[in-house]
Amino acid sequence: MEILSNGANGMAASSEGEGTTDGARPVTLSGHLGTFDIVFTVLAYNAPLTVVTGFIGLMLSLGNGLGAPATFLIAGGLMLLFSVGFTTMSKHVRNAGAFYAYITAGLGRPIGFGAALMAMLAYGFMMVGIYLYAGVAYTSLFKHLFNTSPLVWWGYSLILLAIVAVFGYLRITFSAKVLTLALICEVVLVFVWETAVALIKGPHGISPVWLTPGAVSSGSLGLGLLFAVTSFAGFEATAVFREEARNPEVTVPRATYAAVIVLAVLFATASYFLICSYGPAAAIAKASADPSTVALDSIGMYLGKAGLEAVNVLLCSSIFACLLALHNILSRYIYCLGIDGTAPRACASVHKRHGSPYRASMMVSVLMLAIMGFEIKRGVEPYAEYGALTGVGGYALLMLLILTSLSVLMFFVRKPSGASVLKTKIAPFVSFVLLSVVGYLATVNMDVLTGDMKTAETLLAFIFGTLIVGCLYARRLKTTKPEVYAAIGRQKI
Repeated sequence: MEILSNGANGMAASSEGEGTTDGARPVTLSGHLGTFDIVFTVLAYNAPLTVVTGFIGLMLSLGNGLGAPATFLIAGGLMLLFSVGFTTMSKHVRNAGAFYAYITAGLGRPIGFGAALMAMLAYGFMMVGIYLYAGVAYTSLFKHLFNTSPLVWWGYSLILLAIVAVFGYLRITFSAKVLTLALICEVVLVFVWETAVALIKGPHGISPVWLTPGAVSSGSLGLGLLFAVTSFAGFEATAVFREEARNPEVTVPRATYAAVIVLAVLFATASYFLICSYGPAAAIAKASADPSTVALDSIGMYLGKAGLEAVNVLLCSSIFACLLALHNILSRYIYCLGIDGTAPRACASVHKRHGSPYRASMMVSVLMLAIMGFEIKRGVEPYAEYGALTGVGGYALLMLLILTSLSVLMFFVRKPSGASVLKTKIAPFVSFVLLSVVGYLATVNMDVLTGDMKTAETLLAFIFGTLIVGCLYARRLKTTKPEVYAAIGRQKI
């Protein structure tokens, strides 16, 4: 039986107790997230300012250079194509499982459960990586503003972890307001910088005469496309908040399409104006010399010291927003497994006042604290490991996008619906093929994606090992606990 209750139904249930309405059936999450709330939550996870100041420089230096703006639009088109089948299937799989539920429905319970563990590990890797990076970023901010830092890098990471833990415990709409504010500030800063470049017209004007088919195919188009696609990683999390959405049949599809479109426009325009701010030849030369500073230096040129200080502050708020979004996503995956019985039932407990998966949230907080304690004790180099952890996490999410495209196709092949062939067959098939190409590019360029091939290989072994172990464990459940097996993927409660 599918989970159909949300919103008011979930609130009514959660007012009766913590986790169950009758002592047996878990309650669903509650909330009143609108389209914009979900869009801002997902966009915050993508940390757009971090992409603008970091990834675009790599696109110019290692990717296809001047073709970066068009490449972001191409990647956005691919994500929209994926979203067609993704949102069509959301009307048939009505729960907060996202990858977990969709892959189960299309490819079977063993692969679905393995994919759930794989997704959780990917989000977990990214979360740990960003906590490491946060320590470096906040140390840099304090040194920039006050010429000193009162704490070592991991002190800032632990403070952030505590704040995220509190926000994750509370109702999701409270987190959404914070994420919305942080994201608006980021987007406003990028818009002000782009406007300044447009008004001053850069050293060679803002005409796109250099943006030709030859420019798009120059350099390494494969790496450019890989960087562009991974910049969108996480938009599929719109479905994770289904139970907390207001009118999810409408809200989730709208939020998915809106998130992709906003990211595509933001990244394409930012890369375009970055090139204009220097001039085509100078932009490539600058990015090749130091891709990490090319965007920051441009903002300093056009917005002055105040602009640079604003970037430093907003980068730190962007990191916090990304961590909070990841925390909320990971908590809801654990909540889903708790409802199914593949994780302890206590993980499915819903707070009677906040309507949040508070025990799953606490579990994430404790786990992150333990991992950070281990990393601190072994004296990790935070920035170096950040690249490997987030790169492998992004790669795993790309593999899950491929599996989801295939599962959508297989689902509608077995269960024809009233939707058009374009939505149920053509779009999922084309997105599966194109995403597989990007997956191949990611595999052969793993050293570029992660920055540390040795660490990446170890992490990838964990990622795919988890997928295999999950499949084997699900098959074992089929004989030992058939009622739990039947509930995998939230297909039955």
